[in-house]
Amino acid sequence: MVMAKQNLSESLFKPKQKHQETSTLIKHRYPRLIAGNYNTLDGNSHGRWYRMINRLMWIWRGIDPFEIEEVLCRIAITSSQRSHDDLLDTVVGYRKGNWVFEWSHQAMFWQQKALQTGQTPEAGSFWLKAANLYSIAGYPHLKGDELSQQAVILANKAYENAAHYSNYQLRKIEFKLKEGGCVTGFLHLPQQLQGPSPTILVCGSLDNLQSDYYRLFRDYLAPLGFAMLTVDMPSIGYSSRLKLTQDTCTLHQQVIHQLSEIPWIDHTRVGIFGFRFGANVAVRLAYLEPKRIKGIAVLGAIVHEWLNNVERQQNAPAMYLDMFASRLGIDNVDENAFRLELSCYSLKKQGLLGRRCPVPMLAGYWQNDIFSSKEESKLIAMSSMDSKLLAIPATPVYSSFDKALQETSQWLKNKICY
Repeated sequence: MVMAKQNLSESLFKPKQKHQETSTLIKHRYPRLIAGNYNTLDGNSHGRWYRMINRLMWIWRGIDPFEIEEVLCRIAITSSQRSHDDLLDTVVGYRKGNWVFEWSHQAMFWQQKALQTGQTPEAGSFWLKAANLYSIAGYPHLKGDELSQQAVILANKAYENAAHYSNYQLRKIEFKLKEGGCVTGFLHLPQQLQGPSPTILVCGSLDNLQSDYYRLFRDYLAPLGFAMLTVDMPSIGYSSRLKLTQDTCTLHQQVIHQLSEIPWIDHTRVGIFGFRFGANVAVRLAYLEPKRIKGIAVLGAIVHEWLNNVERQQNAPAMYLDMFASRLGIDNVDENAFRLELSCYSLKKQGLLGRRCPVPMLAGYWQNDIFSSKEESKLIAMSSMDSKLLAIPATPVYSSFDKALQETSQWLKNKICY
């Protein structure tokens, strides 16, 4: 159902008690350094922003670059109280200049345009813009961030509304969990559906909602006849009550076991697409479920080196470390204990990566990626009996990313459908 004109955003963002500002949610024993870094999949991090500014992925998802700069400027110029005077995006409370406020305000503009446009395909594109902007409002989706959680509700509602006007089918699927309850996934079905479809299960990065991957379906997977199934990573979105554990793929493994019950999915032709830490989930699944998975492709994988290297972790942006702590259910970080815990998520330390795996694997990497080196991708490729190592040029950024996704999608089709 489309949001009523007395819209959900008005009821969710009603002023109440003082909300805790995002950058203060995770406590650290020692002060953190906001270091300056850039990498293709995650964007810029420098001394004036707590969050990583991920222009590439935001533009790729359909946000106008001028719109991004306009919102960032509104945040930067405000004189409102900040948790950290030197960090622009730490304005306290839901007010002008606050990260959630400004991105949600921009989303409401497109939401209103969608409502005014009526039952037209154009309304679908407006709803999709609103969904993406609400998702950015909630970024990086830390546990206990009430304003962020409200933005996520709006992002999912807008995403469902967008599907009403699109030339594809979107189905909400409830997957049962062994610990009780269910988790919601989105199944995207191609336009000309002829029986059960080969399906790609997307394992996203830890700072993205499942609704952030629509363009992957529209431009890359659907044209090849794939359906796309998404599930939120543990501790965010529809999976917010779950915690990330050393058995990183337990949620997605339970999903895979239920695919045979879904009539639109050909459960004999299933592949996995993993981004960043989602690659950890994908590779682990390949080892644990080789008979159910026909191929996996991962980009910028975090499977061993960063998890096991103190120097690399020290060079990581503060937001990224906070995000990891939040996913693990840690809100008071002792650095030594935290690093020891992270090392347990290494698939090499778990005794998996390095063993020969029958599932075909493609591993793509960028040079000078602070989270995932060429050696990380080589380790994945060398572990498979049928593998491909894909070098992705850092420049030109957008065309290189597009070409990598085209090549990866075609590789998945060759492994899964023939």
